[in-house]
Amino acid sequence: MPPDPTAARRGHPVPDAPHVAILLPDLNAGGVQHACLRIGDALARQGVRITLLVCARGGRLEGAVPAGVALRHLEPRPFGRFEALRAAPGLARLMLRPLFLSPQRSATAPCLPSLVAFLREARPTTLLALSPSINVEALLARRRLDAPLRLVISERTHFSTGKAKKRWRARHLAPLMRALYPEADAVVAVSEGVADDIARHAGLDRASIEVLHNPTLMPDLPERAAEPLDHPWFAAGEPPVVLAIGRPAPQKDFDTLVRAFTRLRAERPARLVILGESATSAGPNGRAGRLLALAGERGVADDLAMLGYVPNPLPYIKRAAVLALSSRFEGFPNVLMEALACGTSIVSTDCPSGPAEILDGGRYGRLVPVGDDAAMAGALALTLERPFDPALLRARAGRYGYAASVRGYRRVLLGTGDGVAALPSPLPSPLSCRGAA
Repeated sequence: MPPDPTAARRGHPVPDAPHVAILLPDLNAGGVQHACLRIGDALARQGVRITLLVCARGGRLEGAVPAGVALRHLEPRPFGRFEALRAAPGLARLMLRPLFLSPQRSATAPCLPSLVAFLREARPTTLLALSPSINVEALLARRRLDAPLRLVISERTHFSTGKAKKRWRARHLAPLMRALYPEADAVVAVSEGVADDIARHAGLDRASIEVLHNPTLMPDLPERAAEPLDHPWFAAGEPPVVLAIGRPAPQKDFDTLVRAFTRLRAERPARLVILGESATSAGPNGRAGRLLALAGERGVADDLAMLGYVPNPLPYIKRAAVLALSSRFEGFPNVLMEALACGTSIVSTDCPSGPAEILDGGRYGRLVPVGDDAAMAGALALTLERPFDPALLRARAGRYGYAASVRGYRRVLLGTGDGVAALPSPLPSPLSCRGAA
């Protein structure tokens, strides 16, 4: 394989150090991608060689890959999907829809030959894969190797819940997962709910799945949260701000949030800010544009600001009166942990999965049914009147320690015991933090 110019290593890792490759569909600005950058950054600082393998170029976070971490693009091949048949001819029937025939088939399967070639050439110690399709493809790729490779697969969101694509996956991808997932050396999930769900659909023993939370609450979080925020709505004396973060995809159900905000706004002054995608970035017919149109129909457009992607949302979280999460499903939403760490009160749907775990059933934030705008409006109003004690919330955030999370990932990825090297403290990092699932 000719050398990939994007694989030039930043930093100087120890040549014989353990080598962990992390397989991702892309480096767009999502919660999974941010988590992988943090894991890679922390392990690279401990002397582990880290290579990020991505199946699409041009992701927004490519410029945020930290020093000491290599980036390699896996190029698609015209007939790359057929590598799956070479790896597991006996599973051809199960592969037809999820990998070959359906319009919803895996977009990353054409990169399978490039993945196999990389694994043969670089011979990493461990491959970490994230998301069902990527996990299946990693397991197929390992079947094509003649050298040992530790393979860890990770589930990041609630597999069986959500839009039609999720239901499609449960019908057509789950049988392939049941055939291949038992071959993994380790299976990790980001929350207890995700672990329960994937155990059912992949036919795994629940006790064999380890829950590892995202390393979200980085040591420099207080400093990043204290950065200046130049937006007039967050100035002293202005109406309280309800903040939401995420792309306006169906999963996030911002329509329900806008309807809830309309009810709230009819009773008192307030403003709604959504970070993730601006109304102008995708045009009036994009999801953000349609959301702004809904706010116009409801008469609250002047009190809604869609500010687009923000590399560091923590100053907004810290200064918001309440953080709202209206999702239909999640995995373990980072933004709720960030809000706890900032001492910001939370209103969230009790969606599968994550919010009830993070908020301890409502002790550290108010939980409302999915899709119920009246319940959300009531919870927002109550929270504005009776916010949670910031010290209580920050104490809860201490449950999700960054160093403990990284130690867990190192132990699972390298197959070592608990006695791993301690993280340096404090741990400076160039990475920004994004509250997304």
